[in-house]
Amino acid sequence: MCGIVGYIGHREAYPIIIKGLQRLEYRGYDSAGIALYDGTNIKLSKTKGKVSDLKEKIENEISTKGTLGIGHTRWATHGVPNDVNSHPHTSNSGDLVIIHNGIIENYDSLKQELIKRGYTFQSDTDTEVLINLIEDVKKNENLKLGKAVQVALNQVVGAYAIAVFDKNKPNEIVVAKLGSPLAIGVGNDEFFIASDASPFIEYTKNAIYLEDEEMAIIRRGKDIKVRKIQNDNLVDPYVQKLQLNLEQIEKGGYDHFMLKEIYEQPSAILDTFRGRLLSNEAIIKMVGIEDNMKKFLAADRIIIVACGTSWHAGLVAEYIFEDLARIPVEVEYASEFRYRNPVITEKDVVIAISQSGETADTLAAIKLAKSKGAFVFGVCNVVGSTIARETNAGAYTHAGPEIGVASTKAFTTQITVLTLIALRLARAKGTMSSSAFRQHLIELEMIPAKVEEALKSDAYVKTIADIYKDSKNFLYLGRGFNFPVALEGALKLKEISYIHAEGYPAAEMKHGPIALIDEQMPVVVIATKKGHYEKVVSNIQEIKSRKGKIIGIVTKGDTSVKELADYVIEVPETLECLTPLLTTIPLQLLSYHIAVILNKNVDQPRNLAKSVTVE
Repeated sequence: MCGIVGYIGHREAYPIIIKGLQRLEYRGYDSAGIALYDGTNIKLSKTKGKVSDLKEKIENEISTKGTLGIGHTRWATHGVPNDVNSHPHTSNSGDLVIIHNGIIENYDSLKQELIKRGYTFQSDTDTEVLINLIEDVKKNENLKLGKAVQVALNQVVGAYAIAVFDKNKPNEIVVAKLGSPLAIGVGNDEFFIASDASPFIEYTKNAIYLEDEEMAIIRRGKDIKVRKIQNDNLVDPYVQKLQLNLEQIEKGGYDHFMLKEIYEQPSAILDTFRGRLLSNEAIIKMVGIEDNMKKFLAADRIIIVACGTSWHAGLVAEYIFEDLARIPVEVEYASEFRYRNPVITEKDVVIAISQSGETADTLAAIKLAKSKGAFVFGVCNVVGSTIARETNAGAYTHAGPEIGVASTKAFTTQITVLTLIALRLARAKGTMSSSAFRQHLIELEMIPAKVEEALKSDAYVKTIADIYKDSKNFLYLGRGFNFPVALEGALKLKEISYIHAEGYPAAEMKHGPIALIDEQMPVVVIATKKGHYEKVVSNIQEIKSRKGKIIGIVTKGDTSVKELADYVIEVPETLECLTPLLTTIPLQLLSYHIAVILNKNVDQPRNLAKSVTVE
């Protein structure tokens, strides 16, 4: 959550920073602000609301001149969303300016001590406490800014990514990281700072990703100095070449990033298994699995930890791993796993799933699992992210940038990676015949084309969305491999349309939720031919007899459900374990179109953020 952008160099900073903040809007925020320095004055502007509101305010109120600046989009933690609590924040002297992503947990005790020393506070934020702590250390210990930041950060408890500058040193920005992502773009006598690389991709392909408990002193005309915050050791920074390109993060003619990303799924899934799945040779090649095969084969169980949509992908994986590879699997909410004193041993393999690779609860679960001796395997989308670095091994999904807050292509590519792993382990364990293995590879290779076919239902789904847009509640039902898809479909509707929706195993309907069904209740039922089909049809009959409105997701050519349902949306036929990759498509489209018809902010739904880096 929150977005950080900074620039120091020979260009005007404002256009770079405002465009960078727009690129980071996907992260979720409720206010925004910018501080610019022209060599004489700090020009500060911030406001509750969107970056567009900030842009209008700045261009009406202040000069945008200056080659040094920092900008921020804030997601409120300490203090309500308003102009005063928005970042950047200045120190009491007005010399130091900071932006901050994260939480300072001991801010209150620090604040009380600073008040005793004569400091005053305008906001309710922990960030204003931090900048005044830095100023207090700098002044009382007569330190340079970089050293003052280091000493101050050794006194705080929490998580942070920060950028700080001193108006008396206009050629320097100090940045630091613990728990929240921070990237530094390295140009020709210019430097860029951001929560991810998207704000500076058009200016440089060279980036440094700070590790936890590292800080960097960035000066024009000099090399970046990176140090460990705790022990002051110098670190040789690794400059990596970015694979991201500008076209990937633009809308490409679509009305919303979410719709673009729904339609990118055929190519994203193909990119995910490209080079890994060789159906002609009946081979799956994944370096992270091959190099650690003994760990997986010797595992007593696999524990999957994740949050939100990634947790639903983990539930699908539970069915696939147990069915194909016959390995016991437990799927845990990372936020609960880390606090319930779980039983973890050296014979456990933990798979951590996260789109961003920065999810705070999942990172904490990883650290807990590693401390108990478990082998931890990461599945994430963002190259160089913290989870990619913290895990023992892993696999990228290669979905490409996902800007829409409500995850779509990340979900299907996560399932794709996890399916590849399950198939490879099944073959290694001998729980699957060579002919069945080859059949699964061939079918998986056909999935991108079948997703293309499923997307052709878009116009029809939009018609259904218009019919049910005013419904106050939805039920989503599925069985087996498609029960997690029902959960994911309900989550998507909640996230972007704000309509209450719940997902259930279809057979559980009669154990409570059936009491909700009447002629006002739309029920979305996933009823593909493979997997408990007759049982699901019986569940549909129960809904029909109670006048519920039925939207069926069925295999192409189905007739039984068509006779009972009010509307049916067809998907191509495939193997049962692969059906989630197809059945989720119309559910994504349904939630998207309902939200658009209701005039909701599809890409940036209220109260949500793309990368949840706080508890």
